[in-house]
Amino acid sequence: MASKVKAVAKPSRTTRVSSKNQVTLPVAVLAEAHVQAGDNVRVESDGDGKIVLVRENDPVEDAIGSMPGLSAATNLEALRDEWER
Repeated sequence: MASKVKAVAKPSRTTRVSSKNQVTLPVAVLAEAHVQAGDNVRVESDGDGKIVLVRENDPVEDAIGSMPGLSAATNLEALRDEWER
């Protein structure tokens, strides 16, 4: 008996604008752009028929880990105890 191999379709990279001006972004495109649920994006127009989404970076997230050695130089437990008094 010969088995048939089903061809794997390439994920669609197109979407449609709804009557409420909403679109669903293809998962493959989001993954390539490293955009995840909860990310803030800025929407820009780049000419006729071209819309660009730009992920906004959170400045707090960017600062995390930018001062290595800070916790070693500071007695964090003592500072936390001060708040409890």
